[in-house]
Amino acid sequence: MTTSPVRDSSTLTVTWWKSTRSAAQSDCVECGVVDSSAVAIRDSKNPSGPALVVGRPALAALVGAVADGTL
Repeated sequence: MTTSPVRDSSTLTVTWWKSTRSAAQSDCVECGVVDSSAVAIRDSKNPSGPALVVGRPALAALVGAVADGTL
């Protein structure tokens, strides 16, 4: 799957969630499952703003790189 931008993330039929480790402030990244192979990512402060739809392997690689400090 290739990465695909979406102009208005509120048009996606997904249930958005953010990490339970997010603090009370609203500066969070939210994710939503698009289908069995893709996840959408958006800024929680802008629910009608853009989202990025990525394949699950790409998201896993991103999270892994952040977790191990290589990104």
